[in-house]
Amino acid sequence: MVPLAWYLLLGVALFVIGAAGVLLRRNILVVLMSLELMLNSVNINFIAFGRQSNDFRGQIFALFVIAITAAEVAVALGILVALVRNKPTLKVDDVTIMKG
Repeated sequence: MVPLAWYLLLGVALFVIGAAGVLLRRNILVVLMSLELMLNSVNINFIAFGRQSNDFRGQIFALFVIAITAAEVAVALGILVALVRNKPTLKVDDVTIMKG
């Protein structure tokens, strides 16, 4: 059986990598992938704590997070497709003004 600390260390490592990707990268797609990595690291922690306490609430909460993440990705990719039609770049610094 794998100890809880290993799951937590994996979650922390993935979260730090995702946070670095969000803070340091300028491509919108890389930022979105880093956000997904951060949310998946949180899911690992939910499932690990649920398994530790022999409770299914951590797994249920992780499923809700996955569903919300899927909706977020669908909306974000729709916005990116509309953005690429108007501007040829996906860099965060070049796309600072959005007109409605």
